[in-house]
Amino acid sequence: MPWNAVAIDGRGRFIVSSPRWTGNTGPAVAIAQEDGSLAPYPDAGWNRWKPGSAAARAFVSVNAIHKDARGDLWIVDTGTPEFGGTPVAGGAKVVHVDPRNDTVVRVYTFPKDVIREHSYVDDIRINGRHAYLTDAGEGAVIVLDLDSGSARRRFDGAPFVRARAGDKIIVNGKVLAGNDGKPLQVNADPLELSPDGRTLYFGPLAGPLSQVETRHLDDDTLSDEALARHVSPWFDNPPIGGTAMGADGSLYYTPLADNSLMRRAPDGTVSLIARDGNLRWVDAPFLDGQGHIYLPVPQIDGAPAFNQGTSTIRFPVKLYRVDLPAGQR
Repeated sequence: MPWNAVAIDGRGRFIVSSPRWTGNTGPAVAIAQEDGSLAPYPDAGWNRWKPGSAAARAFVSVNAIHKDARGDLWIVDTGTPEFGGTPVAGGAKVVHVDPRNDTVVRVYTFPKDVIREHSYVDDIRINGRHAYLTDAGEGAVIVLDLDSGSARRRFDGAPFVRARAGDKIIVNGKVLAGNDGKPLQVNADPLELSPDGRTLYFGPLAGPLSQVETRHLDDDTLSDEALARHVSPWFDNPPIGGTAMGADGSLYYTPLADNSLMRRAPDGTVSLIARDGNLRWVDAPFLDGQGHIYLPVPQIDGAPAFNQGTSTIRFPVKLYRVDLPAGQR
């Protein structure tokens, strides 16, 4: 299982996930045991989906796990078994899990006007009674009302959620290409929420990141045109595997071209935290709040979708822990 996401719950368990299209044949979501085995999470039933079966209460292809400030888990199911494919009916969803008793609190499915033919619901952040998600396939930010369950696409196809023409994703000196042989371009992918919840940062995988105040994003009375006027540039990041935001507003991000972990301080200063050849496509860094950042290394560039159907992922995949300097904890 090439883990691309990890969260450590309140009991110290490592909850991991992997999209189906990476070649994962095990559980979509699992508890990683000390002996290397995987226990399906939150139970076996949620991990029994097969093509053609109902998808509303089973994981199709999970891309992200997010732990909120309360310690709850939010699991993002793209609903898309094949990379670049179409989500199956009822497959694209958010599953809210209480890890204290491993029960599903609520399942949020998306209406047809929110999920498009090539949508790829990518990641999530929680802000009070709203959740924000990115659609890396079609390019948009999805605003989810956690009370009503209603969802709305925002910035649909706008320049700041679309990959720039000519941008390339380079890993270990190789330009990543899609099934069509052309350089892969990934639309709205990374997103982060400021520690005070007032600002959302978002953008395509290859940058740049933009910013918008969440009070505007939450305002359903604003048209898309009016909302777009509240967007401004924030950080011209390089192509990155994933991000995490510290309690002080520091952005930790993982440039793909040189296998590194970087920090953008609140004042905009950029510094190197770690660089190592083993950090091949770190996807979703996880900050534990105890001065450590965990780096899952799924080697996404080695997935069959990017290598003419053959996986070049080296197993076992690894999870690294980096101890952050005292001033950054």
